[in-house]
Amino acid sequence: MLKSSCFRSYIPYTKHFLHLFLIRLGAKVTIITGAASGISEAAARLFVKNGARVVSVVIADVQDKLGHDVVSSIGENHSSYRHCDVTDENQVKETIDFTLSKYGGLDIMFSNAGFLGQIMSIMDMDMGELDTIMAINLRGAASTMKHASRAMVERGVRGSIICTTSVSDSLGGLAPHSYTASKHALLGLVRSASSELGKHGIRVNCVSPYGVATSLACGLTGVSSDEMEAMTSAVSNLKGIILKPRHIAEAAIFLASDESALVSGHNLVVDGGFSVVNHSFPLFR
Repeated sequence: MLKSSCFRSYIPYTKHFLHLFLIRLGAKVTIITGAASGISEAAARLFVKNGARVVSVVIADVQDKLGHDVVSSIGENHSSYRHCDVTDENQVKETIDFTLSKYGGLDIMFSNAGFLGQIMSIMDMDMGELDTIMAINLRGAASTMKHASRAMVERGVRGSIICTTSVSDSLGGLAPHSYTASKHALLGLVRSASSELGKHGIRVNCVSPYGVATSLACGLTGVSSDEMEAMTSAVSNLKGIILKPRHIAEAAIFLASDESALVSGHNLVVDGGFSVVNHSFPLFR
């Protein structure tokens, strides 16, 4: 029989190979918009965890204190904060220029900044709020695609651009009208952009969550995160698991990594089957 000392001698090698297995992104430079909180914050932490030691994540947001707090907790050797209002194209361009200057390139753009708006009847729709939501959710994402793809093409980078849409990008009645319209439009933009950028080796995809208890979602419904999770779990098709921001972050990691090397123009829905199940027909219920 082998002595216990022999087994101990394998431990450092096991840890080494486990570390290599966990590295899914390598030395990638990433910008994440809206990363001071919610899904994007979870993504920023997960991207660093899944990257090599030289991975760099730029936290782009308008919540300056929260953004700096995220950088402090992740570590300044892995991340930086940049104030960026995605409705201002100049700020988007400046954020990308900052990233190129500081880190020498851009490999991944995760466009997640978004706004829900208020629930109201279509007969009472606030057109000013519609303009605001389209400016953030659609125009903001379009600006990140525009300037990120320019940077990637100019440097010959086979990059990945990811946008956060929603199950509301294909279903009505799940969110405010303005938000639903913006996410339908964003899904179309993702597909359209992927058709052009494929020739440059750049992949464009989106991830569509259902019912994540973020501060935005809880603010819209006026409930706590626990209450929101209970509400969504009650009508969820896949039981025994609660949808968390990290699940969306993990989907984004997949779309950012070489594991999805041939995936482009795809809408990765993370909803436990909610959007493909007929909830009104109780055949198997």
